[in-house]
Amino acid sequence: MYRFRVPLLLPLLLCVALTPAVAQGQPAAQGAALTPADRGWIDRIQDTLNGITTLKGRFQQIAPDGRRSTGVVWLDRPGRMRFEYDKPSPLLLVAGAGRLVFTDNALKQTTEIPLDKTPLGLLLRPQLSLSGDVTVTGFRHDNGMLQVSLVRTASPSDGSLTVFMTEAPLALRGWSVVDAQGRETRIDLFDLASGGAMPADLFDTHVADQ
Repeated sequence: MYRFRVPLLLPLLLCVALTPAVAQGQPAAQGAALTPADRGWIDRIQDTLNGITTLKGRFQQIAPDGRRSTGVVWLDRPGRMRFEYDKPSPLLLVAGAGRLVFTDNALKQTTEIPLDKTPLGLLLRPQLSLSGDVTVTGFRHDNGMLQVSLVRTASPSDGSLTVFMTEAPLALRGWSVVDAQGRETRIDLFDLASGGAMPADLFDTHVADQ
């Protein structure tokens, strides 16, 4: 049984999950019209995302209402991530053990979602394939930046995830999520460092519940 609370900042990663997926009766996802060059870039983006093991850095979140917040992010693929918001924010988001737990320590309330029902579930898969059960609905490449928009093939109206990458070097720089109501939340990553072991308790979702 999941405990739901929907604060303004929650659309960061959960907005797709909080809109129930109703695959039956949904139209099939419409893939973008891609050139051979586009497909080459998408293959490289897929390989780059799958090549990520650990990352640590800073993030800035822009909520649907325009409110900005910052914090520290840790990523340990597959399956684990932690967003620790700068004080005085009481918010903490931890992905691990197949679930995502969003905690508001001020209110002592949590939201728990199966990881594979969130946009994070795509980014944290052991092997991400940008085909099959994931459909590429948009691709853009200009000014040294690339962005690729994705939906779940079986339930495209639930929402979309757009991943932002730098071209040289090809590297993850953030993402945005648009929910079923058209509300967008964006995450920008900076000051990233890759590699190195990370303490397992960073991703302990039971700690996040406390």
